[in-house]
Amino acid sequence: MSLLQFARKRHSTKAFDPSRKIPANVIAELRELLRLAPSSVNSQPWHFVLASTDAGRARVGKAAEAGYPYNLPKILNASHVLVLCARTGISEPHLEALLEKEEADGRFANPEARAGQRGSRLMYSNLHRYELKDAQHWMEKQVYLALGTLLLGAAALEVDAVPMEGFNAKVLDEELGLREQGFTSVVLVGLGYHGADDFNARLPKSRLAAEALFTEL
Repeated sequence: MSLLQFARKRHSTKAFDPSRKIPANVIAELRELLRLAPSSVNSQPWHFVLASTDAGRARVGKAAEAGYPYNLPKILNASHVLVLCARTGISEPHLEALLEKEEADGRFANPEARAGQRGSRLMYSNLHRYELKDAQHWMEKQVYLALGTLLLGAAALEVDAVPMEGFNAKVLDEELGLREQGFTSVVLVGLGYHGADDFNARLPKSRLAAEALFTEL
């Protein structure tokens, strides 16, 4: 099956079959897809929390109990739940860690290449920190790049998924101790296999026509 066929087939799962679990090797592939996700200037301003146990999903579910009860079954009945988090600030240690990892991975042919990468990343980081003053928004946009990678990758691995913004981030950040680690929750993703009550699996996909979406120059 081609990638386009998987994109056409995937849907946001509204009800999971709690009896079906994702094999460990498939979860390993999804984790690696997230690790390899693109980000602006390779900033990687994210962290991912994976809840694979009943107890873990219950902890995540606390963030949906008040205000978003319709998402609670999707969290509790999923095989796995991912919490996609953004950093709460662009720190110098993080920027330096990125540079060191790039060097260790052989991305710099000489010191000038390393300096060029450092300068480019610092320019964009400072632009969002000090001029546009939208650093948090910028980092969260990178998290959504990872989300897109995850959703399409899950479809290609024949895993059902649903992204959820309906949760209380303050509750979840406190439950998981994210703020103390320099992160905040941005979006949840339930992963598993849809159940008989998943009405969305039976509905045709609906998107605007290409003529409404594309302009050719």
